[in-house]
Amino acid sequence: MQNIVAILLMPDVVAGKKLTDLIGSSSPFAKIVLAILLLFSIVSWAIILYKFFELRATQKANDKFIQEFRRRKSLDKSFNALSRISRSSYAVMLGAAFIEMESIVRGTGEQKGVIDDDGLNHIADAIDRAGISQAMKLERYVVFLATTANASPFIGLLGTVWGIMDAFAEIGVRGTATLAVVAPGIAEALIATVAGLGAAIPAVIAYNFYTNQLRQMNSEIDNFKSELYSAIKKELSQVAPV
Repeated sequence: MQNIVAILLMPDVVAGKKLTDLIGSSSPFAKIVLAILLLFSIVSWAIILYKFFELRATQKANDKFIQEFRRRKSLDKSFNALSRISRSSYAVMLGAAFIEMESIVRGTGEQKGVIDDDGLNHIADAIDRAGISQAMKLERYVVFLATTANASPFIGLLGTVWGIMDAFAEIGVRGTATLAVVAPGIAEALIATVAGLGAAIPAVIAYNFYTNQLRQMNSEIDNFKSELYSAIKKELSQVAPV
């Protein structure tokens, strides 16, 4: 009971110290932990903002591409217009298909209409490789958010445990366990936990959000692979010699 009263009557023991003062009086190890967590937080927020704008721009470009693609009269005639839609994953896949097609034509010396099944398989492989490459590009850096979400709380906990050890060591040196001795050390130690959670919470929210968005975009890329291959196969069959 006396301890509770002492805490209530001495709020200035911790509250009177500014956050900067607590950090400044922390041990070198605690400062290193806080610096690491600050770095994690800065990089995570940079990735969060970068992926937000990147995925939004890519989705808009893909939507524009698919509308133009489905209104086309001919892939050959629409290729230049479609390939100029920047930031579209589909435009890259279309370009890869045409590059492979031109390579087959140059290699055989024949017209597009006589590309055989083996050539069509090569075109399908080129589309598939381009789609996988685009999916991997969209997923870049997102794994760092998962790393931050998983590692930051433990790094913060490490700093807290170390700070508590210092606080108990201070008690041993002074030979007393009064609130004035214990409270500042515990407060300094808990800053690391707060910093760890502060870095982890935005990272885990963003990771879950982007993972769901990427799963949807990757499914759309997989669907477009089949649609593009079918369109190419259909047009090649239409120009085939009789």
